[in-house]
Amino acid sequence: MPMTITNARSELGQVVTRQVNPRQMAAHFNLAGQAANTLLHDGHQWKDFSRQMLVSTRRAMRTAVAADAPLLVHASFAFVHAVQQGAKLSEPLQSCSQAILEAEALVLDGPLPACVLRLGYLYGPESADLLAYRVAFALGRPYWSGEAKATQHHLHLGDAAAALMAAAKPKNAGKTFYATDGHPLAFEPFMDAFAHRVGRRFPLHLPLRSRLLARAIVRPEHMQQTALPMPPDQPKPRVPGWKPKYADYRQGLDQVIGVWREPA
Repeated sequence: MPMTITNARSELGQVVTRQVNPRQMAAHFNLAGQAANTLLHDGHQWKDFSRQMLVSTRRAMRTAVAADAPLLVHASFAFVHAVQQGAKLSEPLQSCSQAILEAEALVLDGPLPACVLRLGYLYGPESADLLAYRVAFALGRPYWSGEAKATQHHLHLGDAAAALMAAAKPKNAGKTFYATDGHPLAFEPFMDAFAHRVGRRFPLHLPLRSRLLARAIVRPEHMQQTALPMPPDQPKPRVPGWKPKYADYRQGLDQVIGVWREPA
């Protein structure tokens, strides 16, 4: 069977499709919900997430069965590692994390061999939200930078696609893996580094004390994400045979700018 994808039109889906010959990859990839797996939006992608995640995952499983897929690779979220390590979440992000874990369980207990791949927060030149940040920085707008000491796991979209390919092996059925760049970093230095690359030397941050006012434009899920610290060590096990090309976020951001500067 050829490769099939749930949510192939997503940013990650387009990168996966571009990086692999679908006739050479016999697996179904469930990328449902991955539009929310980034810190580059104001939280709007979390709207109705819990219901949609479970609905989309069940649909992906039916699609994989109908396609007679030998393996279902389910893309998940690395931040739930912190939850399983004892981090306490409040609503609404708590319900989102529960839906993520329920979707993982559905896949692993389903009728097909399956594995789970928990991805770091995604970024890359395909990101419409990152393009929106470029415009916002050009206009001098402030952004919600979150807690400076709360480090998160990041991952370039190209590395995420490569990790999905590496996970798509029959021997990985029943397992849960992680794919992150291996260097936890808070959102503020990440976005400030991007701002510097697009000409904003001193990007403005919304002060944390303005939380109630900021909620008019930033959803609470985003605030909770940027305040949720990840464990300092790289989550394991990592995908066998895979390592990130952009383990240094600065190299990853340089690649983003380089692609944007290429002539159309």
